[in-house]
Amino acid sequence: MIYLDNNATTPLDPRVIDKIISFIKEHFGNPSSLYPLGREVKTLVTEAREQVAAAIGARRTEIIFTSSGTEADNLAILGLAEAQPEKREFITSSIEHPAVLETARHLEAHGYTVYYLPVDQTGLIDLDFLRSVISAKTLLVSVMLANNEIGTIEPLEEVVKIAHRYGVPVHTDAVQAFGKMEVKVDSLGVDLLSLSAHKVYGPKGTGALYIRKGLDLRPVLHGGHQEFGLRPGTENTAGIIGFGEAVRILREEWLKDKNRIEKLAGRMKSGFEKKIKGIRFNGHPEKRIKSTLNFSFPGLPAEAILLALATREIYVSTGSACSEGSGEVSHVLLALGLTQEEASSALRLSLGRFNTEEDVDQTLAEMPEIIDELRRELAG
Repeated sequence: MIYLDNNATTPLDPRVIDKIISFIKEHFGNPSSLYPLGREVKTLVTEAREQVAAAIGARRTEIIFTSSGTEADNLAILGLAEAQPEKREFITSSIEHPAVLETARHLEAHGYTVYYLPVDQTGLIDLDFLRSVISAKTLLVSVMLANNEIGTIEPLEEVVKIAHRYGVPVHTDAVQAFGKMEVKVDSLGVDLLSLSAHKVYGPKGTGALYIRKGLDLRPVLHGGHQEFGLRPGTENTAGIIGFGEAVRILREEWLKDKNRIEKLAGRMKSGFEKKIKGIRFNGHPEKRIKSTLNFSFPGLPAEAILLALATREIYVSTGSACSEGSGEVSHVLLALGLTQEEASSALRLSLGRFNTEEDVDQTLAEMPEIIDELRRELAG
């Protein structure tokens, strides 16, 4: 099997599996309990919180554990809206993950004015448009750090400078950036930042939200006082411990991983461009997460290529895993200016920690054959 869909999810690192199994065997206490069984678990949750905080240069009290990156995005946007109901304008980009776009539509349905920043053909947001619509009435600006489909890295530092002139906080969905580039909250200047464990070789069902100290946020779920009163419900302790371990490994190995993976992805990209005629690369040529490759194969439906690759146990995707089964053409690629046909012919290949030279060699051998075969079928 060759797995090339690491942006959708990553395999659990074996060390994370070992940590979770050990934790589950030895600890079942509720971290809110006052007796030793609960306090031991709370200590381990705090250690995991410290790992996540240290990885992004935050304080541990600025990290709230959630069930996912999606919940973290929702808590950031809706939690701020609850805290500042008088501010009725929201700004985001046209290529955000559905977790942000659908939350924006929810705000629109409740009377908010939402501005969607357009992007150029490489996926970079229009900063002049941001300058033209932001005001003291703006609740929040939410712009992802790196796009999940094309890998383009957005100019967050510039976004923050513009927003902070008006006293407007900035949120970034850093789910696809974390682990693939340096992500530090102080250098970015953001006030809120979302993360997800299963994108960094940790377990599904666990995410985190960074909330800069002093920012007023209100819970959007109601119940107990867990997670500093912002996310009620008994914590997913096994998931949190696994997240902490995944981040511990990441802090030690991310740069070595990054250099190796980017080299593999670069070889795959150049191999595709040499061996397959008429394809189009989607995304910024330089300002991008280089482990993410997005190509259009004009004239061929992406699903046909995907299924043909799957018969050879090579697994890729047609875009965001959260909208894969919807039948809709990628909103990201349409925002770049691709036609419906070009967008519907696009595949995303995303490499990760466990990919090898052999994976690249095999994919470069199989893909041109598949494309030629599909083109012959359509022509005939």
